[in-house]
Amino acid sequence: MDTRVQRQQAASDGRRALVLEAARAVFDELGIEGASIREIAKRAGYTPGAIYSYFESKEAIYGALLADSLERLNAAVAATGEGAASPGERLRAKAHGWYGFFAENPRDLDLGFYLVHGLQPRGLTSELNTRLNARLHDALAPCETALAEWGLSEEAARSENTALFAHGVGLLLLQHTGRIRMFGQQATPLFDHYIDGLLQRLK
Repeated sequence: MDTRVQRQQAASDGRRALVLEAARAVFDELGIEGASIREIAKRAGYTPGAIYSYFESKEAIYGALLADSLERLNAAVAATGEGAASPGERLRAKAHGWYGFFAENPRDLDLGFYLVHGLQPRGLTSELNTRLNARLHDALAPCETALAEWGLSEEAARSENTALFAHGVGLLLLQHTGRIRMFGQQATPLFDHYIDGLLQRLK
């Protein structure tokens, strides 16, 4: 009995993963507004009715993709900085945790900033958007903690962490779009340069 249930669950999980993979491709090509359950079902090899047994709408599929992306982001950040002896080392390691994740997975950057449909979380409920934002903040919180360990106030640590994230994301977008080539620069050295300057100021 347990074996049969496990097989059924594995099959269901596999079908759900196939739907998400197809949806990611459709969102990349058409954006969330141009996408449809019918097109996602076609790419996945299912009927639209089969899709609705897993997700109530294309927005729910988008939310599931983003939620999965954020879990992988948090795992990447958690895996960095082990053995860092100082707040500065931890800050650098954790910052490169989220920066490196997005640098290596530019489609996750698109998902995280709704770039597949114009910089607005249209279609996502307020509750879902709040929950997803909270998971993004969880991935950035270790940098804020490291800044507080330098003796910064809570407000100052949050401000510096926001600036760090904004700078990193700006570089990632330049790299992702290829615009950084017009400056003859590379994103990662510039990110390290920013961190160096931040740590120097904190000293």
